[in-house]
Amino acid sequence: MARPKVYDIKGEEVQKLASYGCTNKEIADFYGCSADLIEKSYSEFTTKGRSMVKIRLRQLQLKAAENGSAAVLIWLGKQVLGQSDGGNIADNDQPLPWSVD
Repeated sequence: MARPKVYDIKGEEVQKLASYGCTNKEIADFYGCSADLIEKSYSEFTTKGRSMVKIRLRQLQLKAAENGSAAVLIWLGKQVLGQSDGGNIADNDQPLPWSVD
């Protein structure tokens, strides 16, 4: 039986690649190994790296919203605050009261 191949894979490098959005297959192609090896032996690093990319994206979205990007403000309002385009203010179909003072 042949000896298993030894790969020079460092967890921190796997994490960095995952933080760039690389898939397990892309990371495996980079190292010349199987995606199964990356998934089984380095899952804690890929998970942390993918969490890091999500954090960076959220930071960039909030920065864009703070800079006045209407599209990002609307999207974040819908996602984070539960806002919608429905326009229904009241729960019933009655018109809003009107008074002239």
